Amino acid sequence: MSAATSIEILDLRHFAAPVLRAVLDAEGELWKQRLHWDYRTSAKLLEQYLDSHMLPGYAALEAGQIIGYTFCVYEDTKAVIGDVFALSVQPDAALAAAGSAHAIEETLLTHLFETLLNSPQLDRIESQLLLHPSGTHSSLFRQVGFQIFRRLFMVRSLQGFLPTPFIDLPNELVLRPWRDDDLSAAAQLISEAYHGHPDSLINDQYRSVHGSLRFLHNIVRYSGCGVFSAQVSHVVVHRQSRELVALVLGSRVSSESGHITQVCVHPGYRRLGLARLLLSVAAYNFMRQGVSEISLTVTEANAQAIELYLSEGYTCAHRFDAAVWKRKSIA
Repeated sequence: MSAATSIEILDLRHFAAPVLRAVLDAEGELWKQRLHWDYRTSAKLLEQYLDSHMLPGYAALEAGQIIGYTFCVYEDTKAVIGDVFALSVQPDAALAAAGSAHAIEETLLTHLFETLLNSPQLDRIESQLLLHPSGTHSSLFRQVGFQIFRRLFMVRSLQGFLPTPFIDLPNELVLRPWRDDDLSAAAQLISEAYHGHPDSLINDQYRSVHGSLRFLHNIVRYSGCGVFSAQVSHVVVHRQSRELVALVLGSRVSSESGHITQVCVHPGYRRLGLARLLLSVAAYNFMRQGVSEISLTVTEANAQAIELYLSEGYTCAHRFDAAVWKRKSIA
């Protein structure tokens, strides 16, 4: 059997969750080792979609066993590549290259690219493969016209004593915990805070109130990034207008680790130390929950934010790539 035919690629919608369990378990171990992230919540959500047989993507099979998968989700005229992961098979030496996890993942992505790029209703494709180190699949993405943005996964240890944050705000501003009815106001804030921001190039949800609200629903209500923690999450509100001017959102991604899913400040209220205050409030409340470390992600081009995070004790533990494809308009 040749290397080209040793791996079979089939539509992911042919399979239910149980036959992917070994792959998901192996991926979960890598999330735990590399990012200290408990993948079980995400895997459970993914299994529900797999059992519906409606998740677009591809599965890689070797000797009838699934050894890898990739999938995407559609949002109007955009597709988001959610994941790609494969196990290394144990071929003979002649098949070693074709049987590597990297080669199988690239084969899966190639099939997915072919489907997406030939879908006339799509004008944008986004991908952030957090688990994979930067450069792992960047050449393949670039070959089909994606732009690559390198991002940092930064971590801060919470071991030891953290003092209660000192709250020093202008008289017109007040800090309070997150409430369920903050969603709409938070979406408005995010869309304004990210206007012209590098991250709006990567995630177009930040460009509108509607898109920001979809992002927030995924984070707050659907465990899209760990288990949301209202106790950690806080907002800064203008006393008179009641408008949100800054916020920080946090989620538990394992029993030991927390993750800052969002921190932003309205452009009219920057350089007042609000982001630093919110980061310290989140860290303190994560520590009270027994968390020993917290993480966040930031685009490498956002030098000012990285400087802030470094000054708050964060270090870069991992680099990964965000990728964006946009259909070229025909003149």
